[in-house]
Amino acid sequence: MVSFNKLTRTLAGIAAAALIVPLAACGGSGNGGTATAEGIPAKGTDDGTEITLWTRSPLERQAKNVVEAYNKSHKNQVKLEIIPNDDMEGKVGGASQTDSLPDILAGDVVRIPYWASEGIFTDITKQIDGLDNKADLQQGHIEAGTVDGAEYTLPFITDVSVMVWNKNLYKEAGLDPEQGPKSIDQFVEQAKKVAALNKDGVAGSYLAGQSGGALVFDLFPSVWADGESVMNKDGSEATLDNDSMKGVLDAYKELANTTNGLGAGSKEETGATWTAPFANGKIGVMPYPNTSTTALFDAEKDGGFEVGVAPIPGTKEGKTSTFLGGDAMGISKDSKHVAQAWNFLYWLMQSDAQKEVFADQGDTASNIQTLKTAYKDADPRIQTINSVIIDGNGQTPKSPAFNEAFNAAGSPWQLLVQNAVWGSGDLKADNKAVTDVLSAQ
Repeated sequence: MVSFNKLTRTLAGIAAAALIVPLAACGGSGNGGTATAEGIPAKGTDDGTEITLWTRSPLERQAKNVVEAYNKSHKNQVKLEIIPNDDMEGKVGGASQTDSLPDILAGDVVRIPYWASEGIFTDITKQIDGLDNKADLQQGHIEAGTVDGAEYTLPFITDVSVMVWNKNLYKEAGLDPEQGPKSIDQFVEQAKKVAALNKDGVAGSYLAGQSGGALVFDLFPSVWADGESVMNKDGSEATLDNDSMKGVLDAYKELANTTNGLGAGSKEETGATWTAPFANGKIGVMPYPNTSTTALFDAEKDGGFEVGVAPIPGTKEGKTSTFLGGDAMGISKDSKHVAQAWNFLYWLMQSDAQKEVFADQGDTASNIQTLKTAYKDADPRIQTINSVIIDGNGQTPKSPAFNEAFNAAGSPWQLLVQNAVWGSGDLKADNKAVTDVLSAQ
């Protein structure tokens, strides 16, 4: 009889491989796609042109702030279209085939390597290298869009993962509300204390078990904090079969086997309501996207529960890391307004713009100097969030097949976590299933 784990690994490889086939159509095969950045001014052109921009829905608030600020201060006007997260891939692939991509395309930084390799962006190496502050920008978002030395993207919106905890529940559980977990063992210990309250609907932690994207965002930082890796350097092989990854997965398995250890629905969570249980005051402690913490802080001011924030720890105390995520942006191959589109990109990279649209809104800037200088009067928790970027321990994983191997529904990574937390996982075999997909492209 074929074991459940072996069967799910086989199906994952088949499903992920099938996903690669339609995505291959993403590359421009139409007659257009001739945009070039040759000869445009260093700061671009601001002459009253309408520029189109696509971005995905999870970062809608931040994107609207950026576009509003640009449109108020420039003759050019950006027309923003928000794309539902699950529709982004299909819309980009279809538009690429019909040469109808927007002037500027922003997308999940882990998907950018594939898009860039498929030729949907305009080469802006000269413009990026000409930025006086290039070294201060979020390098992961530039490297994600670099193919064979050619640079295609810059950071649009930065999203990092941090650990949050409910101080009110910590007090009730007899925990120090000012001290979040400093190791994975402490994370489990604190979550179990909250679970032991036996309060209706309250759990120690929460996990988006059916969302590969949320799972990498939550779990990878602890592996990196220990000095381990999740892939080899060229993104063609998974390296998840290590002691740190096993320690993290075992921690969540322990919580899954604890009454109220993981919130109801964790195993089935697709990511659509991933942050809601904590925001509703029902979870003790969990990794969380920084782009969603602003809403927590605002709710706290209106009488909601108090929130603690700290970097995500590893299995060993004293080391932390983060997933340097969010969206990178580039000028599409189909743009008819490259100089004007570059004007938008150039403007957003400047410290003044970063302060106005990110720092002043309580969001995370993509410019390191802005992070260091523009948040002195900010909420200390926002300063903590910024510190996980400034300390340089965060990472942005890069692989053209990252989506199929990790983020896609039914990906081998998602099944690896399901097997390890709620089943009888075989980390070595499940790691190989991830590698099989990474190495297929």
